[in-house]
Amino acid sequence: MSRSGADLALLLLAGFRTLADRATAELADRGFEDVRPVHDFALRSILSGADSTSELARRLSVTRQAAAKTIAALEERRYVARQPDSDDRRRTRLRVTEHGLALLRQGEAVFDELREQWEKQSGKASVSTLEETLRSLVGDSAIRLDSPGWIARLPDVE
Repeated sequence: MSRSGADLALLLLAGFRTLADRATAELADRGFEDVRPVHDFALRSILSGADSTSELARRLSVTRQAAAKTIAALEERRYVARQPDSDDRRRTRLRVTEHGLALLRQGEAVFDELREQWEKQSGKASVSTLEETLRSLVGDSAIRLDSPGWIARLPDVE
């Protein structure tokens, strides 16, 4: 049976969504019950230099209002904090807290475990071949979370 390009795109999206949903559930079990995939994207952007609402909005390709909502959610959950700019006291900068760094470390561990589960289910060689094939099709830096416009829209955060 022949499949369409749209089928392939949806299958790839389903693979991402499956991993993201399972990681979110596992992180909840590990005490990070309030995390969403957008939070990971935002934390990684802040770590790479998006230290203001405007810069985070640019990096995530969202409005300033959406970035502000994301920042408020991250602050409320203690993943980021604002600190005065040492050069300009009128300005504050975002920084990832130790709690936010712990979340990122746990998230990386969860994704490693999910990969191992896929390797057990489909075989290590199959997962490696899938990864190599995708890399050959899209390149090593197909998605860089620290570059503007990497995704058109992110869902609203709560």
